[in-house]
Amino acid sequence: MKNIFHIYAADLRRITRNWAASVIILGLAVLPSLYAWFNILASWDPYAQTSGISIAVANLDKGTTLRDQPINLGKEIVASLKTNEKLGWRFTEGSEEAVQGVRRGDDYAAIVIPENFSARIGTVLGDEPVKAEILYYTNEKINAISPKVTAQGASGVVEEISKNFIKTANGTIFEIFNRLGIEIKNELPTINRVRDLLFRLEDSFPQLNQAVMTAEEDIKLANRLVKEANAALPRLKDIAQTGEQMAGALVEFADRAAAASASLDPALRQDLEVLEQVSGTISQAADALGQTDIDPEELKRRIQTAAERAKVGSEAAKRLGALFQRLGSISPAAASGAERLNEIAARLASAESVLTVIGEALEKGDTPPQESIDKLKKLADDIHALTGTLLTRYDSEIGPAIRGAFNKGEETAKRVQSELSHALAIVPDIQKLLKDAGAGLKLGGQEVQLAKNRLPEAEQRITNLANKIRELEAGGDIQEIIDLLQNNFELESQFFAEPVVLKENRLYPIPNYGSAMSPFFTTLSLWVGALLLVSLLTVDVHDEERSFRSVEVYFGRYLTFLTIALLQALFVTIGDLYLLKTYVSDPDWFIVFALLASAVFMLIVYTLVSVFGNVGKALAIVLLVLQLAGAGGTFPIQMTPPFFQALHPYLPFTYAISMMREAVGGILWDIVYRDLLMLLIFAVIALVIGIVLKKPINRASSGLVRKARESKLIH
Repeated sequence: MKNIFHIYAADLRRITRNWAASVIILGLAVLPSLYAWFNILASWDPYAQTSGISIAVANLDKGTTLRDQPINLGKEIVASLKTNEKLGWRFTEGSEEAVQGVRRGDDYAAIVIPENFSARIGTVLGDEPVKAEILYYTNEKINAISPKVTAQGASGVVEEISKNFIKTANGTIFEIFNRLGIEIKNELPTINRVRDLLFRLEDSFPQLNQAVMTAEEDIKLANRLVKEANAALPRLKDIAQTGEQMAGALVEFADRAAAASASLDPALRQDLEVLEQVSGTISQAADALGQTDIDPEELKRRIQTAAERAKVGSEAAKRLGALFQRLGSISPAAASGAERLNEIAARLASAESVLTVIGEALEKGDTPPQESIDKLKKLADDIHALTGTLLTRYDSEIGPAIRGAFNKGEETAKRVQSELSHALAIVPDIQKLLKDAGAGLKLGGQEVQLAKNRLPEAEQRITNLANKIRELEAGGDIQEIIDLLQNNFELESQFFAEPVVLKENRLYPIPNYGSAMSPFFTTLSLWVGALLLVSLLTVDVHDEERSFRSVEVYFGRYLTFLTIALLQALFVTIGDLYLLKTYVSDPDWFIVFALLASAVFMLIVYTLVSVFGNVGKALAIVLLVLQLAGAGGTFPIQMTPPFFQALHPYLPFTYAISMMREAVGGILWDIVYRDLLMLLIFAVIALVIGIVLKKPINRASSGLVRKARESKLIH
């Protein structure tokens, strides 16, 4: 032990007494910091600088006319992009200029809006709607990351168009429904009065018949009843006229309802297609989990996007299910569609939960559970099958049933109007009948018999009209129809355009990318610093006055290397904190963890060189190369090839970077204890190699080293 500290003290004296050595040692202590600082600054906040990424935009849209109103969605898109400063939009006159800019590398991507863009959007009101297209061009040879950034911008354009389209289309449909509901509600008291009077008149016919029969025995009683009938007939005529007017309003309502159902049909089918697209997004996310060459941030984004769309789809499916359930009151087929939509909503909710679990695993740098991936794929297949079946049923059964129900209501209303018109037309006949009845009372039993024979015919017609009204009511309560139609169309359209708002909760917020990368670059600089030390300083001790054992040389000279390595750790961490102003949740532990990692790294590299000589330097460099790819410092380890995933648990960088990340984001001590234990194991392995193998390997390789030095090329 005494000789160990003698070697260490002698090294310190030589450094302090030799100014050249002091300058070199100081440079070795500071140089790794520069490596870390420049890399952290270079990657400080790259995603805030995307406004410099040029994307060419060519608008060729010629516009169209929709319901006598000229529209040009291409111009609206260009106007919206001009206010978007997230990317560097460059607007061109033609598509060839835009594509040529991408081909030559002047632009990273190009977006071309075709001539028929607005026209295709307008086909939604026709029998065969055609989806509009936006052409997207990208040059992937310019840069590996830029296509991901530009693709995100292009996707944002498409999503904004889709959201505005859904909001406008649904708003128009719900506004029509709302107006119809208000009109029917305003006329509801009159409709109910006509109905009640008609039913009361129907109920009074038995009494009238009985009065005619009794007239044969009691002329006076019959005469009084005829007078009452004559008095009631003007009211009946007024009722019939009012009923005819109400029936006309009902026919107009039915016509509007049928027209509204025709507008509702494509909108409902569009919403069902959106649910099918959500299943495609989930399937793509599940497939991306199996890809090894995908960018980790892109994978996280896809998983997050899929989770958001699964949540949005679940809420939309519930909303559509509720709408179908309400439509079920007039069409049983719609009620069966509501059950399928509820199943889809439940599976989308399950998919969201699974995606959340996978996303959390990716955020932690863990491999998502295979069980979750398999479950996600099965859910995606189930959702796709359900939406496909529902779309098929909608085209062949549900949609026609809903339209049939509205058409049936229209036909019934027309029949009621016809019957009321007919009833109004026979009022003169009834008047004549009552007049004849009065004359019969005067003339005697023959005239009474004539009235008796004519009354059943009038009773049958009134009964038929009442039965028609009952059939109409049996198809659904009119109040239910009013409740279905009345709504706040602005809120409804806004809801369908954006049914769910994502609320982000950042568990370990780090304000910029440079701070997030500081654990990796700081750890890397410590290993580079250890390599610099063993490259410029010797691990052997040359003392002409004293001789030392191999173990004493190993530990005595390691203390010198350790001192400089700790200085390197102090310089780089203090510079990270106070020079670069990187974000660190626990600064003190950030410095302590760097000191511990530097001590272990120095021990590993020093041991390799002390035991194996120049071969050990090569081994340390090989370890550095393997750890750059296999430690998960930049991309999640799950995105690397299987070789590096298998190597990952056995690399010192893995645990040093993890420990430093805890200090930056917020410490979980169970993770820190695990990392410290693994670094301790690496240190013990290095010590065992240094103590046990140094002497025999040095003795065995002494001849080779001596011969190599004779070349004057290798020291």
